[in-house]
Amino acid sequence: MRRKLFAIWIIVLIFIAPLCTCYSDQPEKKAVKVVHFINGAQGDKSFFDSAVRGIAEADANFQLEVETIEAGYNSSSWKPALVDAAANKDYDIMIVGTYSMAELLKDVAQKHPDKRFIIYDSAVNYTKGNCSNVYSILYRQNEGAYLAGVYAGLMTKSGIIGILGGQNTTIINDFVIGYEQGARSVRPDIEIMVAYAESWNDSAKGEAQAKEMYGEGADIVFQAAGTTGLGVFKAAQQLDKYAIGVDSDQALIIEMTDPEQAKHILTSMTKNVDSSLYRALRLYIDGQLPFGQAETLGIKENGVGLAKSKYYEKVTPADVKAKINQTEIDIRDGRIKVETAFK
Repeated sequence: MRRKLFAIWIIVLIFIAPLCTCYSDQPEKKAVKVVHFINGAQGDKSFFDSAVRGIAEADANFQLEVETIEAGYNSSSWKPALVDAAANKDYDIMIVGTYSMAELLKDVAQKHPDKRFIIYDSAVNYTKGNCSNVYSILYRQNEGAYLAGVYAGLMTKSGIIGILGGQNTTIINDFVIGYEQGARSVRPDIEIMVAYAESWNDSAKGEAQAKEMYGEGADIVFQAAGTTGLGVFKAAQQLDKYAIGVDSDQALIIEMTDPEQAKHILTSMTKNVDSSLYRALRLYIDGQLPFGQAETLGIKENGVGLAKSKYYEKVTPADVKAKINQTEIDIRDGRIKVETAFK
């Protein structure tokens, strides 16, 4: 009996051994190495923080190796910092954002054809040079701003609203055009003030410019100015006025440090950088990211929208909510054509 059992075990081992060898020879899957290059800094509670959130979520789910580089707000430092990072950092994919980096990235990407790059909120010029290793993400911020304009036009009591942009650029003017069109679609006689801070990291200036608009009768100011726009919230709180945030649901973010100030942020026009970068990294890992082209994400693709947190729910009348919901559907289905600053 023992001899029979022994023989059976020998036969089992003969069949199992090759399987064990095969599994042990399988190479261990390496983590994707990601460098996130920020031409600014974390802590803006909107645009860059949204990007960081999306990459962090991808890291949690896909076990990436992520390094974040903050190049600061001095634009003269961006090119040497990007060139150095592209040449000397160990990465599979580098992520950069904003229109200011598009031309710089185009040059860098061509010098490193073996590497892969993602740019968000802008696109490289694919017609000039070989950028087949770059994937670009654009957003139809005009659509999200249109929703913010409809909302401000319905919510204002004074009939005067404002918008503060970080700089007088095409992207920011895409916000402005959408905001103005949306507001006038529900209130043709509305007065809309437009100001540019010419800075992305000067909250004191943002506060001062917002106070000017509030002082001239505006009761709602939409900020599209990065860290500068945080000053708009401070001004709204001090003067008991209201603001609309940008890029992220800023009321929920501000609430963590200043719940009283958060009450003055009615809603935020969200540019869903976080979900777009999570999607891009997932596609990259699956080998499906379409390098060599740009994709534009709007309301239909959940690239932009209007935040509907507890603050929005509390202060927004039912008829206004219904109008916003219908406007989203109409834009998604093509019944509303939102104007754009891009020609």
